[in-house]
Amino acid sequence: MNSTFGIRHIVQFILFVALQILLFDNLVLFSTGFCFIYIAFLLFLPININRLVLLLLGFIVGFTVDVFYDTMGIHAAASVLLAFLRPHILNLLTPRDGYEASDAANLHIMGWNWFLTYAFILIVVHHAAVFFLEIISFEWYTLVKILLSTLFTGVVVVILQLLFFSAKRAKR
Repeated sequence: MNSTFGIRHIVQFILFVALQILLFDNLVLFSTGFCFIYIAFLLFLPININRLVLLLLGFIVGFTVDVFYDTMGIHAAASVLLAFLRPHILNLLTPRDGYEASDAANLHIMGWNWFLTYAFILIVVHHAAVFFLEIISFEWYTLVKILLSTLFTGVVVVILQLLFFSAKRAKR
């Protein structure tokens, strides 16, 4: 890992958390669809990142959102769950030739089918954890919140990939 790797990911961390706190906190679809864009930080990390570092980053990003949302660890728990499951999902989706050491979870590198499968599985797991930890019971309305929030977050994640992660940079 070089210094540009660290600087780029620190900037992404600050950007995604700031977007979550300043913009997406107030942007809700039909009072049920929430966008948790901060998880894009975890989704866009390199594929071969150390698992311990990934879990630590998951806790840090979730805890930072918890501090601003006053949610007592719900986002930290859901983010650590996402970070824990990410390597397992990546193993399930491994291409026949495997991943290269420099690969990142990127729409332009891995393709639409791979990226959408990867992102939506992890987004559903994260959102289910957030909403079920929030109410500590099962309600049908929670399933609607999970579905709408997953779609909302997934669309925003894909838009971010298309806007900020160009195909030219992916080929380097």
